[in-house]
Amino acid sequence: MRFDTKIGIVVREDLAVWQKLNVTAFLASAVAGGMPETIGEPYEDGSGNAYLPMFRQPVLVYTAASLTAVHDRALARGLRVAVYIEEMFKTGHDADNRAAVRAVAAPDLQLVGLAVYGPRNAVDKTLKGLSLHP
Repeated sequence: MRFDTKIGIVVREDLAVWQKLNVTAFLASAVAGGMPETIGEPYEDGSGNAYLPMFRQPVLVYTAASLTAVHDRALARGLRVAVYIEEMFKTGHDADNRAAVRAVAAPDLQLVGLAVYGPRNAVDKTLKGLSLHP
């Protein structure tokens, strides 16, 4: 099935593995929380156990040395964007995370990850040239 929209997550390539996984999880939750249409129906196994719903479409994870240009392209195209900055590794909860982002102007954000969601063509153009995470 081909979707009209796309979810892309980009993580900075020099992060430790645990950081990449953490950043990816947080950014995926941002898309799920901010764009409810991305979520499918709950799951149920053959024994009747209920499971949480997941994204209704694939999520592609990319890697990049720097995320500034991707961030700029995403904002210029009006895509929905989630950011994760270096300072968030030092915070302990959501309020501190939001305060850390709010304290820095967009050009100065020390981005370690971002998620973009929107029309497939616009997301593809935004992520053009990036490699899928190995």
